[in-house]
Amino acid sequence: MSRAPRAAALAATLTLALGGCVAPVSSSFGAAPGCSIGDDGKAANGVLLMAQAVPTASRVPCVQGLPLGWHFAGLEARNGEARFWLDSDRDGARAIEVRLSADCRTDGATEIPSDRDGMRRLERVTEVTPQYRGSRFYLFTGGCLTLVFTLSGDNRGEPLALASQGIGVLRRGQLDDQVRAETGGRLGLDPPGADGDPP
Repeated sequence: MSRAPRAAALAATLTLALGGCVAPVSSSFGAAPGCSIGDDGKAANGVLLMAQAVPTASRVPCVQGLPLGWHFAGLEARNGEARFWLDSDRDGARAIEVRLSADCRTDGATEIPSDRDGMRRLERVTEVTPQYRGSRFYLFTGGCLTLVFTLSGDNRGEPLALASQGIGVLRRGQLDDQVRAETGGRLGLDPPGADGDPP
């Protein structure tokens, strides 16, 4: 079974185990990939789908809380890549796209001090007017987290900073522990023999 269907099957299993309060599982996922949902504080199924899509990634992005005016717009996960979008009342649809991949092209980007432990940060601005466009890259073991931004509002730096703070990161080991706990140890995040890094 390829990784994407396996991810969907895992999410479906977890959906049943959790009582089924999420959207139907598909390659286009409707529920926000929350870092922590419900009283038990477990990650949403969308986060598990992203982890399954990029099995080398030691960290996986999630939504930990968005500032006023920002909204989750959608998630897609397929073999080798996962992404979700954030809409803004001021900056429009898909103002920020959050991508997870095994690697990324950072040519033309400048490395700057990172605001995330254990992750290198690079930035590349491709346009400053009439829109503020570019990419922010976070590099880590086995993966790359990219924030692609297209901002149209008057104050551009502030909304990017605020929205970026709403994007959290979970370690793969945390997600594996969650899957094992939810399935009584019958399933792990990665199947035996997967190429992913140890948690």
